Amino acid sequence: MQPFESECLRLPNRFVMAPLTRQRAGKGWVPTASTALYYSQRASAGLIISEASQISPKGLGYANTPGIYNYEQVEGWRRITDAVHDRGGRIFIQLWHVGRHSHPLLQQDGSLPFAPSAVPENMPITTPAGKMEPVVPHAMTIEEISSTISDYKNAALLAMDAGFDGVEIHAANGYLIDQFLSDSSNLRSDAYGGSIASKCRFAIEVTEAISSVIGACRTGIRLSPSGTNFGVRNQKPVETFEYLINELNNFGLAYIHLIEPDQARLEGLPQYLRRVTPHFRPLVQSTLITSAGYNFSRAEAVVEEGLADLVAFGKLFISNPDLVERYHADAPLNPWDETTFYGGDHRGYTDYPFYTS
Repeated sequence: MQPFESECLRLPNRFVMAPLTRQRAGKGWVPTASTALYYSQRASAGLIISEASQISPKGLGYANTPGIYNYEQVEGWRRITDAVHDRGGRIFIQLWHVGRHSHPLLQQDGSLPFAPSAVPENMPITTPAGKMEPVVPHAMTIEEISSTISDYKNAALLAMDAGFDGVEIHAANGYLIDQFLSDSSNLRSDAYGGSIASKCRFAIEVTEAISSVIGACRTGIRLSPSGTNFGVRNQKPVETFEYLINELNNFGLAYIHLIEPDQARLEGLPQYLRRVTPHFRPLVQSTLITSAGYNFSRAEAVVEEGLADLVAFGKLFISNPDLVERYHADAPLNPWDETTFYGGDHRGYTDYPFYTS
């Protein structure tokens, strides 16, 4: 896992800390001092990608997730980027809009969540009042689509104010951009639905808007070609993501980040979607990050085979703030505690021990 250098990135190693929702933001969805400690502890990663952060109040889908749409949040994030940079690290923020994966109880004005079409999810939504049945979302108008693209652009600019090295567009895992890509959640017949090109238009316009104001080298995007989260289904996933990746190549992005499918959910997936990275590697003209389920040996193999440039680790970084050092020392790894993944205090957040020989 040697250093990596591209036109856009200069990294001391090929370890990426994957975006990890931890639900520990404070009042006003502002990240806290404990979050600064959490990320600075992990600054030896080649690149940190922050937890998903909503680009507007409309984009909220979970309690206590940080935002990046006002100056109080910028000040909170600046404390984090300063802490990471002080320890020699690099950090991108993941920009997030959950789309229909929300509920009026999570919306600031009590309104329906946005979505490409008025199609509800297929599972309960976690709200401040507990689990609730999903609501039929509001199908976005052209004007609302345009306004949301502006929200992405504004969030990217605020991220630069906060000191981030770049942004990652969250276009995966069944959230808003992925909902536009999916046949099951996008029933539109206008310029944003129907054909593959039209379904991809929102993702492309978001990417164009962001890269135009902060630069393509500060912009990455995360995709889940095999994803089925929250009921998204794509009838032509290979054709859709081949088209999208070819269009994204035109921007010269910092990277494209691909999520491998959950190994427990492979049933029904065609063979070429059971391992996403090898299939799409020949198409990706920029840096390729692969993620989901990697251990050290699998990560070494995928890099050595030239299938990916960087490998993102999630749970291993939660429980091992010094994951890079442990790799080089061939040291044992701390086990993670899933009960502390979401919400709570410092336990399972900033108290995992560092390795001492």
